[in-house]
Amino acid sequence: MPPSPLDPGRDEEAEVKERQQTAVPKRYMVLFHNDDFTTMEFVVEALQRFFHKTETEALHIMLTVHKKGKAVAGVYPRDVAETKVAEVIDHARERGHPLLLTAEPE
Repeated sequence: MPPSPLDPGRDEEAEVKERQQTAVPKRYMVLFHNDDFTTMEFVVEALQRFFHKTETEALHIMLTVHKKGKAVAGVYPRDVAETKVAEVIDHARERGHPLLLTAEPE
């Protein structure tokens, strides 16, 4: 009679596979940079439209950009951050603004 699978006297070795660790993807900050030509109103509108900020949040970010030279609009996975940067820059160029955004690792 063959040994039972639950028989502790079995001589077979069980094959154990190690699980691979899944790495947490890097997150990227989308930064608005100050310039002397893009209007404050346009920056507020872009923050509301593309980053779903309230008017108060958008005003705060816009003033930070104005005073400190740059500010974070949001933090996203790399592909989302790069897409947002491209969308906002395209929108700005269509309206004649030289607005600069970048995506940088957190």
